[in-house]
Amino acid sequence: MKAYIKTFGCQMNENDSERMMYLIEKEGYSRTYNIKDSDLIILNTCAVREKAKNRLYGHIGNLKNLKYKKNNVLICIGGCISQSLREKILKDFPFVDIVFGTHNIAEIPQLIKKRLKTNKNICSIHEEGFDPGIFKVKREKIFKAYVPISIGCDNYCSYCIVPFVRGREKSIEEEKIIENVKDLVIKGVIEIMLLGQNVNSYGNDLNGKYSFSGLLEKISDIKGLKRIRFMTSHPKDFSLDIIDMIKSRDNLVKHIHLPLQSGSDKILKKMNRSYTRKYYFNIISNIRRKIPHCAITTDIIVGFPGEERSDFMKTLDMIKSIRYNRAFTFIYSPREGTKAFKMNDCIQLDDKKKWFRELIDIQQKISFDENKKIVGKKFEVLVEGNSKKGLNMLEGRMENNTVVNFKGGKDLIGRIVPVIITGARSFYVTGDLSKE
Repeated sequence: MKAYIKTFGCQMNENDSERMMYLIEKEGYSRTYNIKDSDLIILNTCAVREKAKNRLYGHIGNLKNLKYKKNNVLICIGGCISQSLREKILKDFPFVDIVFGTHNIAEIPQLIKKRLKTNKNICSIHEEGFDPGIFKVKREKIFKAYVPISIGCDNYCSYCIVPFVRGREKSIEEEKIIENVKDLVIKGVIEIMLLGQNVNSYGNDLNGKYSFSGLLEKISDIKGLKRIRFMTSHPKDFSLDIIDMIKSRDNLVKHIHLPLQSGSDKILKKMNRSYTRKYYFNIISNIRRKIPHCAITTDIIVGFPGEERSDFMKTLDMIKSIRYNRAFTFIYSPREGTKAFKMNDCIQLDDKKKWFRELIDIQQKISFDENKKIVGKKFEVLVEGNSKKGLNMLEGRMENNTVVNFKGGKDLIGRIVPVIITGARSFYVTGDLSKE
């Protein structure tokens, strides 16, 4: 039997899909990347933006004909949208067999068996939960891995639906994380990414027994682990000891993703972000002072309810002053159930799009300029796979997470190799393998 899994959204969702694959493989399914060959289809969904929901509905609708031609194929919808929309998916798409949420991934095998036995559609959603087998996954790559250190979120940013679909923050005991990482290294993993909706607050729910900087230190001590990344940081919890730890350890990558969201104190307050632009600037100043070559990336929302041109200009001012290596930018998307959903939004969509384009143009130029600075220099690159930029081209990542495209053989995949940067674009650089 063959299973097709399509993942929408963040790295946490990607990790969830690897968990799903592990579970259904135990039931006799092997993975296929051709949906028409599948006996089981799982769409792992994202609810962060309205666009993601619309894309999902399009994908589900396209499965109707496949179900008609191949009646025995099982269609399962999981993830964050399932958690929030529940029975609505089955109502709108009665040909869907199983709907499950973010808290009951471990039940997938039982849900499949029940569906096959009863021939009735199933909707199984839990409000809270924790999967004790969270580290049991079928990884896409043998040399790198996602490692969740917490699930859920306690921040309740006014625009964000994550706490409602992922639940309250729960940290995983440090000892279990360390044991898992050691096992991954034995299996050949050389790079990990620590995952959490807010990694900086790790341990806050465990009576102060653990801290994120303490966890980084212990993971960094594990021999054979070449690179340690983490995602995502919240500025309000980004402490100096984290910066000092990154500075002091070679295998803690010199790349920090620190979402800004807005450069206006007025908008930050409406967003419930719990910091000011001055506080954020202070963090950046400390990073630049202690780790001069650290890459900094961010998230920014344009057109939040109540935002005026003057607020937007403050965001542009922050971008120009900080000079992010890359920025992930979004037009505000109202999510039902959040506080921002009820806020008066008087900004015209055309104005939002104009601001958005203005922001992207500025950031792309900054990214290009920053990438040009490294042309001619040599960097260690982890080769992740084949590149889409041409035949015999490989794609890898520098320590600072910059994507590098260069010529090389498939035998290099999974290795860290020296590459001399030869060209720059806004979103990636090109290079040549170093012969030294």
